[in-house]
Amino acid sequence: MQVAAAQIQGQLQRGLKSLYTIHGDEPLLQQEAADAIRAAARAQGYTERTVHTVAGAHFDWSEVLAAGGSLSLFADKQIVEIRIPSGKPGKDGSVALQQLAEGAQGNDSTLTLVLLPRLDKQTRTGAWFGALESFGVTVQVEPVERRALPQWIAQRLGAQGQRVAAGEEGQRTLQFFADRVEGNLLAAHQEIQKLALLYPEGELGFEQVEGAVLNVARYDVFKLSEAVLAGQAQRVQRMLDGLKAEGEAEVLVHYALAEDIRALKRVKDAMAAGRPLPMALREQRVWGLKERLYERVLPQLTQTTLAQLLQAAHQVDGIVKGLKQPDWPTDGWQALQRLALQLCGHCSTLAPKQAGVRK
Repeated sequence: MQVAAAQIQGQLQRGLKSLYTIHGDEPLLQQEAADAIRAAARAQGYTERTVHTVAGAHFDWSEVLAAGGSLSLFADKQIVEIRIPSGKPGKDGSVALQQLAEGAQGNDSTLTLVLLPRLDKQTRTGAWFGALESFGVTVQVEPVERRALPQWIAQRLGAQGQRVAAGEEGQRTLQFFADRVEGNLLAAHQEIQKLALLYPEGELGFEQVEGAVLNVARYDVFKLSEAVLAGQAQRVQRMLDGLKAEGEAEVLVHYALAEDIRALKRVKDAMAAGRPLPMALREQRVWGLKERLYERVLPQLTQTTLAQLLQAAHQVDGIVKGLKQPDWPTDGWQALQRLALQLCGHCSTLAPKQAGVRK
């Protein structure tokens, strides 16, 4: 059975299962989901807990299998926690996880909790994950997208009895907060908790939030391309400045931008050859938020524009590798900024409004 992270509390209230699997790359939300399961288990007498971290191809799975069948002298119920940071249990692990999943049925003395990173589609269709899903509850932890972050912050503030002002002033406060913590949900959670310590329940003004919230944003080079495709020029500039300050490699930033330009061109060419847009996007492995952004941007981009952007990406590739190009800045970050804002400008007429993303 699959449930979203936000639904786990409701599922636990309907009855505790003997097998749970949490997968996703957002540490805060994964931790909260796991904490909720552990708390529900402790309330029902699962007082013993063992943790097994799968590291390397030679991990001894027999210890995990044995743990599920042995009880402490001091507890009649236990939690067996299996952490697989790589998301790859290996051949022996695949067999062991299937055994554990099948053995969880009707096991009232052991609750098994499996913690995994974000899994690709191929892994989720594997036999071992299918067994975990069939015999237990799988919780998929999705990251909070940038456009949803202000509302997420508002909900978290509300849970501790605080709120921002109504109307435009409150939206400005939430946008400021989101800008300061972008890409770092754990830090956002900590900053929200800090506001509860500093101020009483009730309304928070912009100055209070500004004075309390630190700049703890972490910028993801691959999120940069989403901001570019959404036409968010100010956010793109802020992310480039942040990536530069964090010491990100110029070639990696260029790769993210150039790959989007190449993908846009390939999809456009496929459409010109008669391919339906959904099929062309699938062939180029464009999924999720990017898929929606591509759908909105592609009708506005001509073949000529894409050819020009492709040429610009080729020139910037040389610049970040130390070459000089006519009519281009010699500094790699300045050239990347120019390329990013060129593509952003072509995307800005449609994407921000229809994609539901604020500038």
